[in-house]
Amino acid sequence: MIDIRRASAIGSAVTATATACAAVALAPAAVAAEPAAQRAAAAPKAAAAQYNGVCGSGYTVVNSAQIGTKGTVFLTYNAATGENCVVTIRTKPGKAVHMTASLGFASPTTWATDTGYFTTYAGPVHLDARGLCVTWRGEISGEVAGKNGTNCGSLAANR
Repeated sequence: MIDIRRASAIGSAVTATATACAAVALAPAAVAAEPAAQRAAAAPKAAAAQYNGVCGSGYTVVNSAQIGTKGTVFLTYNAATGENCVVTIRTKPGKAVHMTASLGFASPTTWATDTGYFTTYAGPVHLDARGLCVTWRGEISGEVAGKNGTNCGSLAANR
């Protein structure tokens, strides 16, 4: 914030500074006066991509992360097989762009990755991570999202 006392010595800049400060000070009150429905309509939300089932039957989404407005990376799990699966899906399919779907765990260090130029999705990549925490990520045109060491199962499994 500008110190008004210092700005007043500038002369004509005082009016512009005071006007800008007044606009900033009034903005929250003006927003509060708008009906909530109107504010919600004015703030568009990025549409998230929908899971497309490519991991196979028996897999359910257990976690996801939005990749900006470009898409979503989904972590799925199949309780019958103990496998996790990751797929990265674009919000709006189109011209092929660089995409990645990755899934891994730390001990022993194991990774499954699908990377290349795709129009709709990268993956699926599968790993048996029963009893382990997984690290998973997706990338679309340089934007990355995912999580490290999540969705930990019972650590009773021996590897």
